[in-house]
Amino acid sequence: MAPKIDITIYPGNIINNEFVPTPTTRHSVDPATGEALYEVPVARKEDLDAAVSHARAAFKTWSSTTHEERARLLNAFADAIEANRDDLEKLQTMEQGKPLELARTEVTMSLQWLRAFATMQLADEVLEDTDERTIYSTRVPLGVVGAIVPWNWPILLGLGKVGPALMTGNTVIVKPSPFTPYCDLKLGELAAAVFPPGVVQVLSGDDSLGPWLTEHPGVNMISFTGSIPTGKKVAASCARTLKRYVLELGGNDAAIVCDDVDIDKCLPKIATLSFLNSGQICMLCKRIYVHDTIYDKFRDAMVEFTRNNVKTGGGFEPDVVVGPVQNSMQFELVKDMYAQIEKSGWQVALEGKVRTSDKGYFIEPAIIDNPPEDSRIVVEEPFGPIVPLLRWSDENDVLERANALETGLGASVWSRDIARAERMARQLSAGSVWVNSHFDVAPTVPFGGHKESGVGMEWGLEGFRHYTNSRSLWVWKKVFS
Repeated sequence: MAPKIDITIYPGNIINNEFVPTPTTRHSVDPATGEALYEVPVARKEDLDAAVSHARAAFKTWSSTTHEERARLLNAFADAIEANRDDLEKLQTMEQGKPLELARTEVTMSLQWLRAFATMQLADEVLEDTDERTIYSTRVPLGVVGAIVPWNWPILLGLGKVGPALMTGNTVIVKPSPFTPYCDLKLGELAAAVFPPGVVQVLSGDDSLGPWLTEHPGVNMISFTGSIPTGKKVAASCARTLKRYVLELGGNDAAIVCDDVDIDKCLPKIATLSFLNSGQICMLCKRIYVHDTIYDKFRDAMVEFTRNNVKTGGGFEPDVVVGPVQNSMQFELVKDMYAQIEKSGWQVALEGKVRTSDKGYFIEPAIIDNPPEDSRIVVEEPFGPIVPLLRWSDENDVLERANALETGLGASVWSRDIARAERMARQLSAGSVWVNSHFDVAPTVPFGGHKESGVGMEWGLEGFRHYTNSRSLWVWKKVFS
């Protein structure tokens, strides 16, 4: 029977399948109320050293465990999560702020991801097979993986690192964001009831823990999801020990809407995927390029849809789409972007507002009407509920504008003419490109960024490869015959 978690108690970090308390604790806050949540441990350097030592010891056995046994345990882990999903969904809304329905979606996706990962395997590739010799390309696990998890999707993006790391034979140390430590610590409790000691460990800490993890000589790989500036620091830190890394960083996705679309059919999805999770998703529609011939109609329809359907409120309120901004630091960044509206003289189609009377970090959606291409709202990812609409008329020009930034995480083209849309999509510089959709993801499909939006890929067999080293194996058959 799966263990039952208590979301109000956090006795310590999960090290070698045991609770390890720390002299210092801290707490995060509920972004909808500003109220303090539960006390969690603050890891010391010696806690990390102990976790790395246990992970390296466990790797010796885990790396030789059969694929079938790893899959069995990963499925058992998924079963334990599913048995506790109601509590995890509630906790996710409390600590992250996202609407409860979106928290349910995140848990559902996480279960799908784990169970899909359990079916995936990197097979040997035969490069040559003759009477004289056989040459294989094989993959071998790296060792200890440090998984640094962001605050916007702490369950899915945490388990999206844990699953591939484990299925490729690595052990893993998870570091949650200090803003959202709770769900990942509870996932660590559930993992401790399933996996052998040292295979999955979770350490909550302050801003010192990330650099300690990336610098640690006993850690062989870092999988990091977060901002571009922090990603550059992670890469520099990893370089000191030449450890492998995968970086999934910020985006500023362009969505190109062609003149032949059915606005009534595509607009609800585009609008929702501009403001979902308060705009705090790296692969949302962040720059919406609308063909000049339909621009006014599209803009007016998006304003009406957003007013009528994109409700702002606490995550436990019914029908909420835009919850609070997750933390005070991000709240101030988004507030500053909203302040730029008046300072820069941007035309506003929908005037969002900061709710100063609420205790939480609430900001209502804003739509900016055709700002200059070099304006801050276009060139910077706001990571909040504010989006610019921009006019275009020439195909080559809009593709150049869409590709002009140093980010390249996702992009989309919307058109009835599939051949035209696919031709345009193939010219967009992004790790994921969609035709007549946006933000589609799957555990079997690689996910990552181009340019400054990332290095390497997560998920799919391509993602699995990043958790391994390549090894060429030469077998000579007749040397002694």
